[in-house]
Amino acid sequence: MSTPPPTGSPLVIADAALSRGDRELWSGLDLQVRPGELIAVLGPSGSGKTTLLRAVLGLERLSAGRITALGEPVRRAGNRAIGYIPQQRPLPPDTAMRARDLVKLGIDGHRFGLPIPRHGDRARVDALLQAAGATAYADRPVGRLSGGEQQRLRVAQALADDPKLLLCDEPLTSLDLANQEAVVRMIDRHRRENEAAVLLVTHDINPVLEKVDRILYLAGGRFTLGAPRDVLRSDVLTDLYGAAVFVLRAGNRLVVVGAPDAEASHHHHDGEPA
Repeated sequence: MSTPPPTGSPLVIADAALSRGDRELWSGLDLQVRPGELIAVLGPSGSGKTTLLRAVLGLERLSAGRITALGEPVRRAGNRAIGYIPQQRPLPPDTAMRARDLVKLGIDGHRFGLPIPRHGDRARVDALLQAAGATAYADRPVGRLSGGEQQRLRVAQALADDPKLLLCDEPLTSLDLANQEAVVRMIDRHRRENEAAVLLVTHDINPVLEKVDRILYLAGGRFTLGAPRDVLRSDVLTDLYGAAVFVLRAGNRLVVVGAPDAEASHHHHDGEPA
């Protein structure tokens, strides 16, 4: 019998460690994500940001510690009650599935056997499409849509079952400003209206900075956790990296300068294998 987290937290990570081969990505990680809280996960490529999400999904085995998601210990079979938004990757141009059908997979795509339409499914899909700003292209093949339009649909799909825990893996990568704002607005609205906990991996904190409650910053096998004003500081990141790092303000944007591992400008660069 699983033991629920002491505070009813949708996600509890306790004294967790994870290694890749002989390299320890992080250890001693304690994190409780509260209902309705949005935590951004930052750090250079290879620091273990995506790997952390995979561990919560049951796709990576911890080398120490435990993870409890939605009151249950994480297991290899995964938990379909967890919402997941993947990195933006264009679908093949010849993909014939309609936009509304892609969203509908979030409602019936994990049922056993042939999906049986339920009363209210179409209305739910229509509401999700509207929230995504996708009503105008609801019946178009997804392969003909732009990357930003496809990503809006992925977000709608992830929110279809009103998940109380939402994991977002670089959901804004390669999106233009309008689509970034649309995706952030959908995630923020969902967590506020449903008291959902959100763990969001990103290279660029700026599009979500005003929505974030806490930041988990991973670097060099170490981490720091706290409010944005307490983490995004030159002295804190210098200590974390063990090298001189500066956090500068350029207009309404924060820029991190001097961080090792090619993380030179506002956490934004391509690819993140771990």
